[in-house]
Amino acid sequence: MTVLVTGCAGFIGFFACKALLARGDTVVGIDNLNDYYDVRLKHDRLTQLQALPGFRFEQIDIADVAAITRLFDGSRFSAVLHLAAQAGVRYSLVNPAAYTHSNLIGFANVIEACRRTNVGHLVYASTSSVYGGNRKLPFSETDPVDHPVSFYAATKKSNELMAHSYSHLFGLPTTGLRYFTVYGPWGRPDMSPMLFANAIVAGRPIEVFNHGDMTRDFTYVEDIVEGTIRVLDQPATPDPSFDALSPDAATSAAPWRIYNIGNHRSVNLLTYIETLERALGKSTEKILKPMQDGDVKDTYADTARLRAAVGYAPSTPLAEGLERFAAWFRTYDGR
Repeated sequence: MTVLVTGCAGFIGFFACKALLARGDTVVGIDNLNDYYDVRLKHDRLTQLQALPGFRFEQIDIADVAAITRLFDGSRFSAVLHLAAQAGVRYSLVNPAAYTHSNLIGFANVIEACRRTNVGHLVYASTSSVYGGNRKLPFSETDPVDHPVSFYAATKKSNELMAHSYSHLFGLPTTGLRYFTVYGPWGRPDMSPMLFANAIVAGRPIEVFNHGDMTRDFTYVEDIVEGTIRVLDQPATPDPSFDALSPDAATSAAPWRIYNIGNHRSVNLLTYIETLERALGKSTEKILKPMQDGDVKDTYADTARLRAAVGYAPSTPLAEGLERFAAWFRTYDGR
């Protein structure tokens, strides 16, 4: 199978490419290598991928419609794993244009190219952030997600709607995956493991928002990738039981699906920090601060639908995952 992975030099994209290559797929990876965070990390991930047989890289911005058109015209992809996006809740408060560029224009370019070239399945990254101000836990795919609290979340919900229109109009199989707080080695510097680890090792205080009264469904990256590839291998099909008079928000009469992909466990933020401190063998001061704009208090994934569909069951305990992250962190940064 020949798979296009967008955002291949990103955190999840890097691990997804490795997993696909390990099972014998041909992978074409694209990434614009932007400087949202340290480009050195992206290049180091990419260097590993380029050493593997079956991998080809092109530096492309998904918002460049001419470049995307040339790419799809020059190759035939069995499936597309679309992970390229402008990520981050907080950054969307200061640079919303970046989210319009990548998450709306870029997504539109990719899905149109998939339609035009008859790609067998488009799997794309959504986010747990779409649940916005919802307070019912765990979050279920059947819950309404009409009240986003960040522009980032709004763009990702838009992707789900755009995908449905293409599935309905053109029969393009699409599946959106609502990722829940992914962590592990080679993670993004703007996410909590790297932010906290840098502070802990340097002896700097950690800023803890909402005075620590927050929970997250932390999911180890290799568990996330396993579930993602299982979904990629099973193209969405029309739901024969779909009832338009009482519609299910996660399925459709079109070949379209939405799944939560998380650990189905919710961990208190302070417990998570303490676990990371033990993994690093060092602790530091915590500065308790109010909730940040655009953030949510809790995330907790109901993963029953994904488990039923593809047998997905994450297996990495938080302590073990953070030990692996800490071991990589010490080696990568030479600490």
